[in-house]
Amino acid sequence: MLRQNSANIEPEVSGQNVEGESSSASPGVDIQRELNRLEEIILDSPRIPFMGRTLIDEEQLLDQLDIVRLNLPVAFQEAEMIVRHKDEILQEAELYAEEIIENAEQRASQLLNEMGLVQQAKQEADQLRNQVQLDCEAIQQATIAEIEQIRYQAQQELEEMRARAIAESDEIQNGADDYADHVLNTIEQQLTDMLQVIRNGRQQLGVGGDENYEGSGKPLNPEA
Repeated sequence: MLRQNSANIEPEVSGQNVEGESSSASPGVDIQRELNRLEEIILDSPRIPFMGRTLIDEEQLLDQLDIVRLNLPVAFQEAEMIVRHKDEILQEAELYAEEIIENAEQRASQLLNEMGLVQQAKQEADQLRNQVQLDCEAIQQATIAEIEQIRYQAQQELEEMRARAIAESDEIQNGADDYADHVLNTIEQQLTDMLQVIRNGRQQLGVGGDENYEGSGKPLNPEA
């Protein structure tokens, strides 16, 4: 308990006192510093030789104890404020952490949805690419088959044209031979007629005869 004359020792801490009333005292004192001061008073006091005891200034010691004792409620109040402030900070930190976690979960869900859309788009792109590849292969096969068909038809038509050309050539050749034979027969007949006319004319003139004509070495009309 406090000494009777310790009422004149006021706390050195500003703020509220034990009853919660405001105080206009000087700024708060450091309890740890005052306790260190109390320790220095004890250690700096003179010792009694051969007795292991220390002579301590009772008034100074009690004043120092009163300072510590009077400022303890204020220190407790400050500690409580610090603890309350700490709790508020922790609560704000927890709320902030929860908000971050919630935002992270929402972002993760959004990313999962986006990844799902990307995966779906990739699957659709793969299916489309495979379908296009199959269509291209089918078109290629159809084009190759059509080219083969066109080439086969062209070859058949070429063979037919060659056969017709050969037949027409043979026909033309045969016609030419027949025409040449007809022309030669016509000429031969005309020459035969002319030879007969000449022979008759010579007989009428009495010049020469068949003997002279035959002796000339020229052929006679085989039909004469």
